[in-house]
Amino acid sequence: MKKTVVLILLVLSTQGYSQFAKSMFSKDPIINLENWQKQRLYFGYYLGFNSFDFKFDYKQVAEDIQVKKTTGFNVGVVADLRLQEYVNLRFEPGLYYTKRDLHYPEFTSENDYLREVNSTYIHFPLLLKFSALRTGNIRPYLTGGLSTTLNLSSNSKSKDDNFEGTFRTKSWSSAYEIGFGIDIFSEYFIFSPSIRGMFGITDELIRDNKTLENPNSPWTDNISSMKSRAILINFTFH
Repeated sequence: MKKTVVLILLVLSTQGYSQFAKSMFSKDPIINLENWQKQRLYFGYYLGFNSFDFKFDYKQVAEDIQVKKTTGFNVGVVADLRLQEYVNLRFEPGLYYTKRDLHYPEFTSENDYLREVNSTYIHFPLLLKFSALRTGNIRPYLTGGLSTTLNLSSNSKSKDDNFEGTFRTKSWSSAYEIGFGIDIFSEYFIFSPSIRGMFGITDELIRDNKTLENPNSPWTDNISSMKSRAILINFTFH
């Protein structure tokens, strides 16, 4: 009995794999969702991962601030507007969470040399998608555009600064993005893995307050600009 069940499962799995291979990679594949991307407007959602960094520019030559990156996550929705056969306009608002640790090498005390920067972003990218000619059920594409981001964890309204252990960033920032991906057409939906680079174009740092007791800040005074940059990996479903 067990041998019969195993044999049936093997036959079914073999048939399923052969149908998938035929629909995706054979010379004469079954074309899935042939007219889907001819729609004027369609929607989807995405899940993914990110790795955020900071790019520092300094006023004077000094030992670099070290950034320890972690892997964050992304979730959001997609609105895709077809402009013409190979060009689409995409709006992909989402929630991005990430964390970065800043290490200031000139300090020895952990209270001074370590600053944790937790960021919860509401991300608003507006992108152009340039698709290649569809081959069977595969269609690669390039994408690029501009984005603006609201950081809900910026501490921008806090009166405390690094002298009290609070690292502050601006609430809003802007960036440009560029990347590539591939549309994979299954029987019921389109699966689109993609990878993008995000490069900040606005300074995000809020400088420390200057007082008579603390006229100079070792954390922010030598920084000319601090801009986010990131690798974004998304798995989109339409």
